[in-house]
Amino acid sequence: MTRVIIVRHGQSNYNTERRIQGRSNASQLTEKGRHDAAKVGKALSNIAFDAIYSSPLRRAKSTAEIICHEFLATNPGTSSKSVSLQISDKLLEIDLPLWEGMVNSEVQEKFAEDYRTWHERPDKFVMQVSTEQGTREHFPILALYAQAREFWQELLQEHQGKTILIVGHNGINRALISTALGICPSRYHSLQQSNCAISILNFAGGLDDNVQLESMNQTQHMGEVFPTLRPGHHQGVRLLLVRHGETEWNRQGRFQGQIDIPLNDNGKLQASKAAEFLKDVNIDFAVSSTMARPKETAEIILGAHPDVELGLDAGLCEISHGLWEGKFEQDIEQEFPGELERWRTLPAEVQMPEGENLQQVYDRAVVAWQNIVQTAIAANRSVGLIVAHDATNKTLLCHILGLSNENFWNFRQGNGAVSVIDYPSGLNGLPVLQAMNITAHLGGGVLDKTAAGAL
Repeated sequence: MTRVIIVRHGQSNYNTERRIQGRSNASQLTEKGRHDAAKVGKALSNIAFDAIYSSPLRRAKSTAEIICHEFLATNPGTSSKSVSLQISDKLLEIDLPLWEGMVNSEVQEKFAEDYRTWHERPDKFVMQVSTEQGTREHFPILALYAQAREFWQELLQEHQGKTILIVGHNGINRALISTALGICPSRYHSLQQSNCAISILNFAGGLDDNVQLESMNQTQHMGEVFPTLRPGHHQGVRLLLVRHGETEWNRQGRFQGQIDIPLNDNGKLQASKAAEFLKDVNIDFAVSSTMARPKETAEIILGAHPDVELGLDAGLCEISHGLWEGKFEQDIEQEFPGELERWRTLPAEVQMPEGENLQQVYDRAVVAWQNIVQTAIAANRSVGLIVAHDATNKTLLCHILGLSNENFWNFRQGNGAVSVIDYPSGLNGLPVLQAMNITAHLGGGVLDKTAAGAL
């Protein structure tokens, strides 16, 4: 497995002034940006990196240098030559030549139609750029995604099985995550990347092999529970999607599906840690799957929110594994030869014997999810706790990012982990994945240390 940790540069003076940065090299880190970069270095100091790459732009390069300095300070035996910082033009930020240096509000005023296209149909956004040969059409988002793909092809070929750190920018980081997972450019604004936030991708091989987003946009190392909204952005309805705490069958690797296994002691502890993590969040509604393990997880979390009533929705229940339920992998392999491998590689094609397929789970879970959003909008509620299961959550994440069920394994969901999804424009607008699979509150640092277990 190749593990890639992606960090966005620290806050720059252009960020605070709300200026478009693009490929301009005029901005530099603020005091806060430098402090936060040091916090990233501390948070990553126990991970041994085989290579570190940075964009050549000053705000990213300075962030990478501060992170490297923290590594050396925390690991005094490490030689600065053992992992040197490599600069790659393939990590340059999105190229917005006509807007660079302008304040956001100025762009909205002067380029109203273009700005609307940029937000609503980023893949169609075009700039007319003057060159020596005359005027040419420049599609910033499409060019950025092509650049990201080229970077991945080079990196994955060169560093198979290694651990790599990348320090980039808001746009290129989104494009890197999107091209790794197959998220289309029209969903560019559906991923959030905060200053100094950490995202983790695990590659089984190349871009065409299995890629797992372990976590996205973690900001807890900077003392932020959730990423702060970018200036001018609107949260709308926010859903906190949580996977239930661990059960004994998770720990053993036994397929549980719709067998109603309760939380084990560690699962209750994980739920308590999630409760502590979310205690100051203004949760005003909550819905759980009807099964015992998510319901108990939700009840423990809501201990800190006594006024919130817990609703139950069977549409959020775990996939029915049918005849696989209660069995270990070796039993399934013996009884249904080759089916586990198909489940791991072609999940959308597998029909569980006397159980469900992923499309059935997707259909019921998405109906439940959209009803929850619709009800929240109608009741003028803003933050909801949704507690469900591994497979349910993964199909919902596919739905949120416009992916098919073939992408099921692209997402990791740890026991007790929290993901944050906003609907800034209601159900008619695209949702925004603000953060995914936050597990820092469970004590493993930036890596997800929860039991993988069976579904």
